[in-house]
Amino acid sequence: MKPMRIVYWLYLMVMVIFSSGCLEKKAEVSYISPEEQKFIIETATGFLDSLPVTVTDFVCERSAGGRHDFYSEGDYWWPDPENPDGPYIRKDGQTNPENFVAHRLVMIRLSQIVGMQTSAYLLTGNIGFAEATQRQLEAWFVNPQTRMNPSLLYVQAINGRVTGRGIGIIDAIHLIEVARSIEILAQNKAIPDQLMMEIKDWFSEFVTWLTTHPYGIDEMNTKNNHATCWVMQVGAFARLIGNHEVLTLCRERFKNVLLPGQMGNDGSFPLELERTKPYGYSLFNLDAFMTCAEILSDQHENLYEFTTPEGLNMKLGAAFLFPFVKDKTKWPNEKDVMYWNEWPVRHPFLLFAGRAYSNQEYISTWQTLDGYPITREVLRNLPIRNPIIWLYDKPLN
Repeated sequence: MKPMRIVYWLYLMVMVIFSSGCLEKKAEVSYISPEEQKFIIETATGFLDSLPVTVTDFVCERSAGGRHDFYSEGDYWWPDPENPDGPYIRKDGQTNPENFVAHRLVMIRLSQIVGMQTSAYLLTGNIGFAEATQRQLEAWFVNPQTRMNPSLLYVQAINGRVTGRGIGIIDAIHLIEVARSIEILAQNKAIPDQLMMEIKDWFSEFVTWLTTHPYGIDEMNTKNNHATCWVMQVGAFARLIGNHEVLTLCRERFKNVLLPGQMGNDGSFPLELERTKPYGYSLFNLDAFMTCAEILSDQHENLYEFTTPEGLNMKLGAAFLFPFVKDKTKWPNEKDVMYWNEWPVRHPFLLFAGRAYSNQEYISTWQTLDGYPITREVLRNLPIRNPIIWLYDKPLN
């Protein structure tokens, strides 16, 4: 039997033997089936020898930035058939397959590798998984030859119109689980102090850029899921570096701007329902809201329980959308113009709300859904894909 398999089965035996003293942990680890735990460990083992791939490995000639700048192009912008050489035109909800997506894909790859390896470390206690993340993190955030610049000046550019936009900041939501993984590894002393300091320096610069650059301020002040994702991103990165001032800013925006500005009296998100993909965007925004509550809640303030004077809260949002996840045929609005059949998947709002409100039906439904989708558009809008790192912060054995 392979050494990693031995560790895995020993772990399961320990869980059974000591279950009487670990009821809470046993209950939560049961959210993830033994088969999936095995899949996580085996996948993470397969990543052990994976070489880092960063933004410097792909250069797009249309980018106005340099080799270290993250670059992407607006999803819903297409060549104008009446003026093929002119500025692109917008088709809301319809993704142009010819756009440059390489930097997005390598960032998703980073989150997949680091998230999986950190999950395997938590399941097994094997420090080898934690050590394997260091090569990826060093390449992305430290090595001057391969690191990404801690800014997003050239995101969601539009051919013939702009070289970058604040709205493109949402592309970096896939660093959230990277930040969460770093948090876990740091508190378990599984990352060398010097590397940890350099990684935190990168995220500190990024938080400063996100909160002071006009693009960041524009994104913060948008009205829909983009504003939610700004709080989700900035909150995750600020928590990693211990920036309490920015964390307070994020909590206040959650309570005083996001909830009253976006949620309807029935728990829906009217701004998302107006889009050409109302189902997918409603799911995405609720996932982001719940992730904000997960990241920003602490011993002093529980955002899962926060309610506005108008009665708006996270429980209402989950109650509105859950029936349409359980049975999509009941969705009362228009179908999405693209990717209607690909949703729902294993949405984090079900896990977070299920835990927060002790709702077993949410958890049971979450368990039945696809936790490892492969469709690019789904991955782009599903930044939380590694549940183990949200259930635990220390190795289980």
